[in-house]
Amino acid sequence: MAFPAEMEAIDVSPEMLTLVGAGDVGGHRWPCRTVAFEFDDQLQCTFHAAPTPSKLNLRREDTRLIMIVDRAACARLYGSDPEFEDGATYLLPPELRSIALAIRDCRMLPEAAVPYRLAKSIEFVCEILGVLGAGKLVAAGNGSLSLADYHRISAARQLIDHHWEEPLSLSTIARRCGLNRSKLSRGFRELYRCSVTEALSERRLSEARRQLISTDLPVGLIGYRSGYQNNASFSRAFCRRFGVPPSNFRSQSVAA
Repeated sequence: MAFPAEMEAIDVSPEMLTLVGAGDVGGHRWPCRTVAFEFDDQLQCTFHAAPTPSKLNLRREDTRLIMIVDRAACARLYGSDPEFEDGATYLLPPELRSIALAIRDCRMLPEAAVPYRLAKSIEFVCEILGVLGAGKLVAAGNGSLSLADYHRISAARQLIDHHWEEPLSLSTIARRCGLNRSKLSRGFRELYRCSVTEALSERRLSEARRQLISTDLPVGLIGYRSGYQNNASFSRAFCRRFGVPPSNFRSQSVAA
C-alpha cells in the first residue's frame, strides 16, 4: 500500500501547525521557535522542546498526529515557559485522548474537517497546558509497572476508546489484554488516575452526549447503545456526569 509523501497540514494560525496522517512532515511553514507534541498510534504524547523535520520523521505510522506550536504562544497561555521534559512521553487523561482522537480520526468531508481539526487543535493545546499546570499529566514509564505491563495497560485504554459499545467488564478487558484483574485495576489507576469502570463510563457517556446533540435517536436507544440496560440507570448516570437528565440536555441543546 502506498502512503502519501507528506502528512496533511492544517494551518491553524501563524503560531500553530497541525500535521495528520501518513508521510513525512514535508516542507510546510513552521511557526517561529517551535515546540511539538507528537502522538504515537496509542495516543501517547511525546514532547519535543526543539523539533526538527528529521527528528519528527523517525516515526512512519499511518496514524500520525503532530502539533507544532510557537513556544511563545505556549508561554502566554501557560503564564510561563511550560515545564515539559524534552523527549518525555506522557499518558493523556481521557478528555485529552478524546480531543486527539477527534483530530486524528476525523471522517468529515474536507470542507468540514479542516475547521473542525483547527478548533480541536487549539482546544488540545489549551487543555494540555491546563492539565500540566494542575499536576495531572503522567509521564509514561513512571511507577511500578514493567514495560510489558505498561503496553498491556495502554491496550486496555485503546480497547475502551474503540470498543466502548461492546459489553466490556473488568474481567473481559483484563483477559483480552493479557492481565489479571488486580494488575489491570492497579496499573490503570496508576497510569490514568481513574478506574477502568470510570474510564469506560466516561467514554460511553461522552458518546451518548454526542449522539443526543447530533442525532434524533430516542433517548432510550442511545442509553442502551451506551451500555445501560434501562432508561432509569442511563438517566441517573448521565445526570451525575453532566448535571441534567439526557432528555433535558437534548432540549437545552436544541434551544441553544
